[in-house]
Order: sequence, then structure tokens, then C-alpha cells
Amino acid sequence: MRKCLVIAYYFPPMGLSGVQRTLKFVKYLRDYNWEPIVLTTSNEDYYAYDDSLMAELEAMDIQVYRTKDKQTGKKKSNNLPNYQFQKLGRFFLNFFNIPDSKIKWKKFALKTAEKVFKENEIDVIFATAPPFTDFLIANDLSEKYDVPYVIDYRDSWTDNQFHYFPTPYHRSKSIKLENELLRTSSSAIVISRHAKELLLKRYKFLSYDDVVIIPHGFDSEDFVMSKEVQVDKNYFVITHSGVFQDNRTPKYFFKAIQKLIKKNPNIAKHLKVRLVGMMRKSHLKMIKKYKLDSIVEVIGFVNHSESVKYLFSSDVLWLMLNDDIRTPGKLWEYFGSKKPIIATIPDGSMKQLCNQYKASIVTNPKDIDDISNAIDKLYKLWQENSLPKPDDKFVEQFDRKLLTESLAKQLSSAININ
Repeated sequence: MRKCLVIAYYFPPMGLSGVQRTLKFVKYLRDYNWEPIVLTTSNEDYYAYDDSLMAELEAMDIQVYRTKDKQTGKKKSNNLPNYQFQKLGRFFLNFFNIPDSKIKWKKFALKTAEKVFKENEIDVIFATAPPFTDFLIANDLSEKYDVPYVIDYRDSWTDNQFHYFPTPYHRSKSIKLENELLRTSSSAIVISRHAKELLLKRYKFLSYDDVVIIPHGFDSEDFVMSKEVQVDKNYFVITHSGVFQDNRTPKYFFKAIQKLIKKNPNIAKHLKVRLVGMMRKSHLKMIKKYKLDSIVEVIGFVNHSESVKYLFSSDVLWLMLNDDIRTPGKLWEYFGSKKPIIATIPDGSMKQLCNQYKASIVTNPKDIDDISNAIDKLYKLWQENSLPKPDDKFVEQFDRKLLTESLAKQLSSAININ
């Protein structure tokens, strides 16, 4: 097998969706004649840790090189901070760190990489971001060891309104860095057509084939056991899985439920809304504010295997977005579960995907009447045992094993080019 060095700051035992994409690539690369070797961190100061993802990693029996920057031997989980406090923190960190707050990890990663290259004959480097520091590490290693590299954008960089640039200088510096990286890397992978269009528009030297779309996906193996989970037929269960990141809020959905119950009080006896994942304190207060204590069940953070079980024990899944810039990984797991979806999202690529799924009702994220009507419609279909079914062929294209084949082609292409 050829060997691929995978550079990923976020990796098990860390949890959340950004970790899963890389882990699943690592899991399936061997099926396409690539041996992954991972370079990651020992930093334990993170929001969430996932023992199920760590167990999955250990079962793969792959080489993982961890830097020695912070090895305390104790995992530390943080609560999700207040949004305004989070914005202030990003501003402060990004003011003193370019391209991001993980730049100090670079020297530790480069030091550990010396051991990686001494012990392995690396054919290609694959770096995934954020943090975009990962790209800089890949570039430096590529130059030092004369090995091609491929970059993977899980989020856009300089054209991402949620990536904070404290001053015009910071933005200009990041654009120059991104320009250099796109010129020296063999190819760039993005997760959506919108992200691809942003790169092609800004960097005119890029050809259409220089930027490849490999979307998020779902691992069908994760779903094998969960399919046996029983649904409580006494309740119409709507589940939201994941974090309400940045300025996302459940407020309008809560208001829609409140309005529906006022219109039809009987529905309160059978309706249950589950929130799986970390929650901000401000969002928890909304449950009491809108008098939904008997309706909304806060599960909190659970490991990935447990979160999948919650999807399968639901009747309907809820997706909430208020922009078309970010692409939440949970949507593809929603697709994989083949459950109906209420998508409270704006116009754009995510809306198009939900429509193609054929089992979604899409509403404006702030239209309380529209959301309320969507819940009511699906509730009535549930009563009739006639909830919509998705397009199976549409779903199958997002199997992570299939998506890893596309990555393997990019890695092989990088070697041939160089």
C-alpha cells in the first residue's frame, strides 16, 4: 500500500462532527490501497470527547503520532460558551494568531513529523481544516520532504463570515496564505458547490478541476445496530442532533410549537421534542420561557453511537440553519437514517439537498407560521402512519466508503502529477 500522512488537529478522542469526516476517511482508505498515518495533537482542552469514536479508531490499528504540546493525561471538557463571549474570544485569539489560534501547534507538529518521515516512506500528505494551521504544516512538510499534498476544506476560509479577521491586515495576510497554499497543493477538496464557487471566484488561476467536491456523508456501518432501536408509538418524536453553533437559535421553532399547541392543545399529549447535544444556557432558558418543559427533552452531549440511536428512535428530524455558508455534518447522517426532515433553512445549497431527499418539508428559519404548519402536517401523517419516504438512490451516494474512493483518487492523482 502507498502511505498517506493525514494531518488533523481535530481527531479522536475529541468529538463532534468535524472529527468524524477525517476519522471515516482514515477508516476506509485501506479499501483503496492507501495506508493512513495520522499526525494529530495531544491537546485535551476541548468542548467534547467521544469514547465511541476513540474505540472505533483503536479497532483500526493504524499509526497515530500525537504531538507532545499538552499531555496532561486528563481530558478536559468545556461547556459551550455564550455566543457573544465566543465572538470576543475569537477576536482576541485571531488578533495575535494568523491564520488561527492553533498556529502555536505548528512547531510541535513539525517536530513530531520528523519522526513520522524517519519511520515511514510517505507518498502524499492530506491536511484537513479548520484549523487552517494544518494547511501550513502540510506545505512546510511538502517542501522539506518533496512530497505532494492535498488540502481539505471542511469550512471556507477567507470568504467565511464566521472566520473572524480583526483588521484588514489580518484578512489580507490570510488571503495571501490561502493563495500560496492553493498554488502549491496538488488539489483542494471542499464539501459543497458553494464553497467551490467561492474559491474559483477569488482565485482566478484555479481551474474547475483543481477544486473537487467531496461532501460530508454517513457511515452505514454506524447504523447497523441502531436500526433495531424501537420507536415509541405513543409519541410523535422530533429530534435535533448537534450544536446550535454561533448565532443559530431554537427560538423560532419553540415559538412554532407553542403556537401549534395553542391551536390544538391535544397535540401536547403526544408531541416530544428531543435536543441531543450541548446547549447554551440562553437556549435552555427559552424552554421555560415558552412553557415547553413537558414537551422538550434535553438529552445533552452523548457519544456518536448514542446520537445515531436517537436518530433512529425518532419519527422526524429537525435541521436548523440561518445561512447557506456552513454545511452541518448532521444533515448527511439525517439522510442516512432515512427519517423525514423538517428543515428550517434559507434558500441555497442545503435547501436544494433537502428537496432532493424527497422526505423533507423546508421552511424559512424565522417563519413561525410556516414551521408550525410543517410540524402539524407531519404530525397528521404520523397519525395516519404515512410519513414520507426518501429517495434511496439520493441517500446512497453519501455513503462514507464511497466518498473515500473519491479521496483516494485525489491522492493517486497528486502522486502522478508530481
